[in-house]
Amino acid sequence: MTTLFALAAVVPAVILAGLLAWRQQDHRADAAEMARLLALQPRDPQRFSADMVAGLPEPARRFFRFAIAEGTPLCTVAQIGMKGKFGLGSKNAPNYMDMTAEQVLAAPEGFVWKMSAGSGLSRLSGSDGTTWTRFWLAGLVPVARLGGDPDHSRSAFGRYVAEAVFWTPAALLPGPDVTWEQLGDDAARVVVRHGGLEQSVDVTVGEDGRPTRVEFPRWSNANPDNTFRVLPFGGYLSNYAEFAGFRLPTHVEAGNFFGTGEYFPFFVIDVTDIRFPAPVS
Repeated sequence: MTTLFALAAVVPAVILAGLLAWRQQDHRADAAEMARLLALQPRDPQRFSADMVAGLPEPARRFFRFAIAEGTPLCTVAQIGMKGKFGLGSKNAPNYMDMTAEQVLAAPEGFVWKMSAGSGLSRLSGSDGTTWTRFWLAGLVPVARLGGDPDHSRSAFGRYVAEAVFWTPAALLPGPDVTWEQLGDDAARVVVRHGGLEQSVDVTVGEDGRPTRVEFPRWSNANPDNTFRVLPFGGYLSNYAEFAGFRLPTHVEAGNFFGTGEYFPFFVIDVTDIRFPAPVS
């Protein structure tokens, strides 16, 4: 009987220790990938000139002239702090949770978004990255372990290319793997190619060039069939502020089925800080 009582005490402790070690392993993996992406920051970046975008469609020229001040060092890797709401429900029942997050964005190479939402036993925390999704309940129970496959990589690529429009416009300047085309008087499409992936993003701009609406076809399984296919995704940008020569949105509302009656902005955030740190060896 004494042995049984001892086992009853020891087994939960061993399980708890294993879960804590697993969670710490995730933290270390997040930190390592963030460091790798931060090291991709250009060491001696070029400075922006309107001449760089002279050959682009007019709405794209307008966008860049608004988003990047003349002479700004063209940093392409950003650290973004944010707070807001993250919805785990549906349009009719959003089930929003208060959220804080830190992100490293380095399009077209990758991203890490590390978040915490809710509180107590219902607290959801974890990260999305270029090749993974992993979330925990109360910091102890793994509730999502996804990624490591072409579907996830393609879906993630769509996200961080679109977010480059928001927060790292220098990464979308024209080049061999970045092209722009006009869609209308106030809209342009950027197409980014990298590592065998290709993603288009449509940007609607105001008269002054500020992007107000971003939408793109995203490879996603956020549908009743839970099957990966192309779905409309997008959102609205507002509340612009200047960060190191870039004018960037500090309020974003985005979600699946953008432009349809099913649109649900599950991601509603306000930026608390944007930094363009020097690369670390």
